[in-house]
Amino acid sequence: MITIDYMRRKQKQLERKWAKEAKLEAEKEAQRVAEIEAELREQEEITAQKRLLTEQRENDRLRQKHIQRKQKTAEQKWDKQFETLMTQIKNQRQKDDKLEEIRIIIQNREPSLQNLDWDSWLADPLNQRLADLDFDRAEEMFKRDNLLAARRKPTRGKSRKVIPKYALVFSGDRAGATDSYATTTFNPDTYELWNGFTISFWVRPDERMNQTSVILGSKNNSPQSRFKFGIHSNGNINVGIGGTNVTGINNPMEIGKWYNWVITYTGDDKGAGERKVRMWINNDPRMTSNTNTRWANQAAARTIYFGGRNTDDSYTQGFACALTNVAIYNVCKDSDGSFANQVYNNGIRYNYAGGDDLVGYWRFNEGSGITIKDTSGNGNNGTFGAISGDTTAYPIWEKI
Repeated sequence: MITIDYMRRKQKQLERKWAKEAKLEAEKEAQRVAEIEAELREQEEITAQKRLLTEQRENDRLRQKHIQRKQKTAEQKWDKQFETLMTQIKNQRQKDDKLEEIRIIIQNREPSLQNLDWDSWLADPLNQRLADLDFDRAEEMFKRDNLLAARRKPTRGKSRKVIPKYALVFSGDRAGATDSYATTTFNPDTYELWNGFTISFWVRPDERMNQTSVILGSKNNSPQSRFKFGIHSNGNINVGIGGTNVTGINNPMEIGKWYNWVITYTGDDKGAGERKVRMWINNDPRMTSNTNTRWANQAAARTIYFGGRNTDDSYTQGFACALTNVAIYNVCKDSDGSFANQVYNNGIRYNYAGGDDLVGYWRFNEGSGITIKDTSGNGNNGTFGAISGDTTAYPIWEKI
């Protein structure tokens, strides 16, 4: 029979069992809670690390941006300083070049021996250039020339002989003009100018430059061969060499003023990119990038005319202008402007004589008659175009 003691023992056994089980459950729960807490701590640490890394990256980005901004500011400041410095150097160089050109002009010009008005004094290209560069100094020289002329007294014995300088004035071929011109026996082919040449002359335009006109030159139509220099109908400078006709050169000339033209050609015998044509007007570069001018039709040229173009042995495209001091070499004498500078700075009286490469030289020193002598020694004299048909008068000699 079940006694009270038995039941008590059983009750204690059950209580111990339940306590043990509760303890085990509590331990399990504590472990589970500990694991959850550990996992949460780990997650928090990862989140904190990510946050720290993000902040570091943002700080680095901001720092780099600040550095770049400082570098850019410094570069902009340096660029501005460099630009200012280069501008100052350029301005100083231009000022020095201008002063040097003024010095050369004053050194090479000859004071007039008579009292002149301002316009007559400016007829000398060197005086005109001096006025363009420094008007005040030109005025000073003008007054000085006239003062010296007024004070000049006759000298005893042999006086200093001043050789007069002349130009020929051509009428052009507009309606009503006399169509005056001059022929020559100079043929570019005789001197193989297709292998390179230099031509220099002084010209004064005397009419509006709005139609195709030629200062001097020739053209053979079939096969095509050009050697001509003048004005295009668009008002630009026109240079025709061999098979090439350039019409896009900006024209700086004004009516009534003298200008020196220098054109050079390296030759058709050069390779592609080396067949260069260069041009200067009053030492100012006008053609600097022409590198492939061909003169393929050789031995097809015509003799050149002054005051117009010889087109298949007929006068065409006349230009109303004054012309003097024409020189032609059968070599390219200039690529950097040094020869053009030499000619221009020595003025309209520059003497080209000397050297085997000079194949044509017309100084226009005659002042009268109908012949312009070729002083190069080759005898290709110029002769006034005959009065016949549209040509109703000769060119006019003008003292300059």
